Amino acid sequence: MSFKIEEMPKHRIAYMSQIGPYGTNNQALMTSLKSWATSNDLFNESTIILGIAHDNPDITLPENCRYDVCIVIPNEFEIRDGNIQETELPGGKYAVFMIHHTAEDIQKAWSGILSELSSRGNSIDFIRPILERYNLSMVNNHLCEICVPI
Repeated sequence: MSFKIEEMPKHRIAYMSQIGPYGTNNQALMTSLKSWATSNDLFNESTIILGIAHDNPDITLPENCRYDVCIVIPNEFEIRDGNIQETELPGGKYAVFMIHHTAEDIQKAWSGILSELSSRGNSIDFIRPILERYNLSMVNNHLCEICVPI
């Protein structure tokens, strides 16, 4: 499994959250965010979509797992929807793994990421979140990036 190192800028993001088992609920939340983004002219070829799983399901009970779906928004954009929250995502150095966006490939990637990072002398920065990153081209080709802060 290979990765590239990237210096990610900080981003202003709009997001929606859910608490519960990871899986189909995350997909439904992503659909809601994309619908909102489309209705606000924010969903196009250059859109960056992020998924943030805040909890490790091996440690946290499924019903307590927190997940955010996010979209990078321009500084001048004004959010006028009570269901959408806003924050700033810190930038920094990330190891970026490109993978096929299937449950099997994501699971396989997670099982190898720590050892791959360690074998190259990198360690995870647990202060910043691990991200799943998508753009329209990647989604259309069933790809995503797992971005691990280092």
